[in-house]
Amino acid sequence: MMLRYTVNSLLEWKDGTESTSIERLLWIDDEIAYVIDLNKNKVPYIRRQKDMEDALAGGKAEIKDDDEFIVVLKEEDIPVKHKEIRDRAWEVIKDMVDKEPDIFQSTFRGKLIKRASETCGLSESWILEYLKRYWKRGKTCNALLPDYRNCGAKGKERKAGNVKRGRPRTNQSIIGEGVNVTEDIKRIFRIAVNKYYYTTAKNSLTLTYELMRKEYFSDGFKEENGVKIPVLKSQSEIPSFGQFRYWFEKERNVKKEISSRYSNKKYQKQYRPIVGSALNGVLQPGQFEIDCQVGDVYLVSRYNRNWVIGRPAIYAVIDKFSRLICGLYIGLETGSYVGAMMALVNATTSKVEFCKQFGIEIEEKDWPVHHLPETIIADRGELEGDSIDNLINTLNVKVQNTSPYRADLKSAVERFFGLTNERTKPFLPGVIDLDGRERGDKDYRLAAKLDLYQFTQILIKCVLYHNNHYHLDYYKRDEDMVQDNVPRIPIELWNWGIANRGGTLRTASEDVVKLALMPSDIATVTPKGIRYKDMYYTSKSILKSGVFADARTKGTRKIRISYDPRNMEYIYVYNDNPSEYEKCFLVDASNRYKDRAIEEIEYLLAVEKMQRERNKDNVAQAKTQLIAEIEDIVQQAEEDYKSETSTVESHRQRVKNIRGNRNAEKTVRRLEEVFDLGSDNEDYQSAPDKEKETLEIDTLELLLQKQKEVMKDEGSNDTEW
Repeated sequence: MMLRYTVNSLLEWKDGTESTSIERLLWIDDEIAYVIDLNKNKVPYIRRQKDMEDALAGGKAEIKDDDEFIVVLKEEDIPVKHKEIRDRAWEVIKDMVDKEPDIFQSTFRGKLIKRASETCGLSESWILEYLKRYWKRGKTCNALLPDYRNCGAKGKERKAGNVKRGRPRTNQSIIGEGVNVTEDIKRIFRIAVNKYYYTTAKNSLTLTYELMRKEYFSDGFKEENGVKIPVLKSQSEIPSFGQFRYWFEKERNVKKEISSRYSNKKYQKQYRPIVGSALNGVLQPGQFEIDCQVGDVYLVSRYNRNWVIGRPAIYAVIDKFSRLICGLYIGLETGSYVGAMMALVNATTSKVEFCKQFGIEIEEKDWPVHHLPETIIADRGELEGDSIDNLINTLNVKVQNTSPYRADLKSAVERFFGLTNERTKPFLPGVIDLDGRERGDKDYRLAAKLDLYQFTQILIKCVLYHNNHYHLDYYKRDEDMVQDNVPRIPIELWNWGIANRGGTLRTASEDVVKLALMPSDIATVTPKGIRYKDMYYTSKSILKSGVFADARTKGTRKIRISYDPRNMEYIYVYNDNPSEYEKCFLVDASNRYKDRAIEEIEYLLAVEKMQRERNKDNVAQAKTQLIAEIEDIVQQAEEDYKSETSTVESHRQRVKNIRGNRNAEKTVRRLEEVFDLGSDNEDYQSAPDKEKETLEIDTLELLLQKQKEVMKDEGSNDTEW
């Protein structure tokens, strides 16, 4: 019969579901076995093998796989003192333990123990203790190591009693014995640390203790000069600073400490755990990282080199698998979607043509990247929002935004920025001094000499060096790369990845990529044109299609557009297929928006709206004044009519001779309004009041005479003129 156990196996006996004892098998023959109970202070005893087999078969016993009793320590990890204790005990029992199975019999064992006791000068009980420890702990020499590692109840909280725990105070007779740290005191510790230590005030632990003592360990107040001063308890009644510091170190929360006293950004950058790999499942080219950094150099204008235009924005797109720089943009669009858009467009265009724009001749093999990635990794800035939805939906490119303060998730592009600074800063004029300027130092901004074109040339040279010659010392090649002996150079890793892993790169026309990257929005088709933010656009083909006429008869409708926010002179209208787009230009009525960026236009519209809102009260007041003045004139007219009309005429009589009345009035008005050069109405203004009255009477008589003449010529014509 095949045994299911061997020497040193652990046999756990059970009573139902609970364990009753655990035995170690010390020696086995065909019928019996010697075992020792690990939980009781007994010497070895006999078990029949048949009884053990029946118990195992019936579920009353089972073989334990884990052995927590055996001592497993490396020799170099054992203190010298412990080795000496172990070796002395081994010298005592090493000749006895080999005499199996006789050593398990009490008579034979007793004689050997007595002889060893006389030889070594140890008590027989101590020698028996060595033997039992040897058998219980796996029958190894290390079983005799002392158990000092278990002393002190490491990791266990001691309960507070009446007796003071810990080292007695040095001046106990003077300052008292002190107190134990109870749960109530621990609660005060926690409150004080959260209130005074984990704050931006950055209080020291000593000051935190003093503030805690002032607030929580005082007996009332005393008043001096009108100021209430806490009366502190004596040292014998409160925990010492040493106790407070011991508790603090025991429960210290480094993450909370750094985040609350400084910032979470500092913790994530300098103190967080660093685990994992930069590649983390990236097996092929096609996952790009993008980021922006403000260059550490001041530039000048190409139009006037006396003009310092500030620091440039550097956008880089890098392949995470190979560390190859795939796209580059140097401009003045700092931290904006526009800059990221330009860098992504550059990643999809021919680098031969791009370098030629800056007077640098390269071959296709020097920078063979003009592709769309499968995934773009960016921080929560440039590629977060509605603008990037077109790229996702139109070109099926995934965008992953990293969590805040986790620049390490874009470690490849971050490292490139650091390398670029190391390669260029020692040689560039106008480089900033990160340590700041001391009094009397020269202003490094005045040393600026490079323009944007020249700085871009330098960065292109750096990219070509990085892609084709830089050795990635810390790049971890996988097994396939090692077998193929792939050099740790970005271009070599890129080419190997494309050839052997396929990659997930795609190509698209430059126009389609640009259209997908440009921000999009909804515009309105109106009879005046396509309206977007008070701007109206049209094109020849759209005019011929008659959509504006339809908008006048059938009503307006919405349409999707794309635009370049740097110049709103034109927009692009397209339907479901982005490759079929229509370029529309501003109509003449919207010329004030020509050559303007979207920010300028939005600012202008916001200012005009603000002015309208601000003038609403003035307009309302002026309109109210107009109404009041009209009402006053009408009221005066009604009073004049009542006072100057002596007889009441019928309605028919009043409208009977409108034409005659009109002609008479016209004749008099002509006499009054006739141009008479070299004269004015000063004579009238300077005439006495009596003469003015005579002139007015003459005018009225002239009007009545003219009216009679008209009536005589035309008869009783009551037709209204």
